Amino acid sequence: MTLELGFQTRSDEAFRAAVVSGLSRKQKSIPCCWLYDARGSDLFNAITRVEDYYPTRTETEIVSQNAQDMANFCGEGAVLLEYGAGSGIKTEILIDALRAPRLYLPIDIAADELAQTTSRIAKRFPRLDVFPIVADFTRDFDLPPALPLGPRTAFFPGSTIGNLNLREAIAFLSRMHRHVGAAIIGVDLKKDVRTLLSAYDDSAGVTAAFNLNLLARINRELDGAFPLDRFIHEARWNQTESAVEMHLVSLDSRVVTLAGRDFTFFSGESIHTESSRKYDLVTFGSLAETAGWRVSQSWRDRAGQFAVLSLDAVS
Repeated sequence: MTLELGFQTRSDEAFRAAVVSGLSRKQKSIPCCWLYDARGSDLFNAITRVEDYYPTRTETEIVSQNAQDMANFCGEGAVLLEYGAGSGIKTEILIDALRAPRLYLPIDIAADELAQTTSRIAKRFPRLDVFPIVADFTRDFDLPPALPLGPRTAFFPGSTIGNLNLREAIAFLSRMHRHVGAAIIGVDLKKDVRTLLSAYDDSAGVTAAFNLNLLARINRELDGAFPLDRFIHEARWNQTESAVEMHLVSLDSRVVTLAGRDFTFFSGESIHTESSRKYDLVTFGSLAETAGWRVSQSWRDRAGQFAVLSLDAVS
């Protein structure tokens, strides 16, 4: 059974406001959630299949090898919430291992991909109720009233927690604490910088196309005039933030018009579009504790590149 599609929390006006506000700052920036229009979602799915991008295949392997342990952690009759559901491939592995799950609530800002994911999972698990919610999980939103009884567990794979700064991460984990009593979350671990930068600037150029698609979206939806051949994708390591940053760099000085506004770029100036922070287990454990969680178990790959952690609410 598939319930009606949930509510929409983003709009064309919100996209315009985010772009105009972000490009008005000294360090131009646009929140990474706006990378995921229909084309952006397709390109990100392509990124997960390139050789240089290790997180998806590594985490998928971890979930596949430990699905029964994770299902035992969720408990029988679980209500599973997934923040940033995307294509939901790893979720299928977990759902398949669950004992009599009651309800799956995928939450994502990309409505088109969410509808596709909902349809696919509903067909594979016809006895499972599915209630998709179109929402920005980095902001407060309400869950459907009268959720069925049973344990509620959050699933947050893909190292998406790394896209949030410290304040945002604590706010998200606190919000998740209000929604559920347990969670399974993917965390990308610190490693050598060369491996990290290759993952966010793959040799096939898929990540570059993904990043540049944001400018194409602005041109299409906000009457923008970005010359796509005069901006390039660049991945940078920020040691202070322990993060890989994605930037769109202007190759020359110019004025770009969009949404009826003019924005000046100098040669070499960039738009910061995403940060992906990397953790060690001690640092992430401390972060989780700040929001009322305790790390109860960790599953890792042999190379120690990635971890999937179970969290219990403690307050």
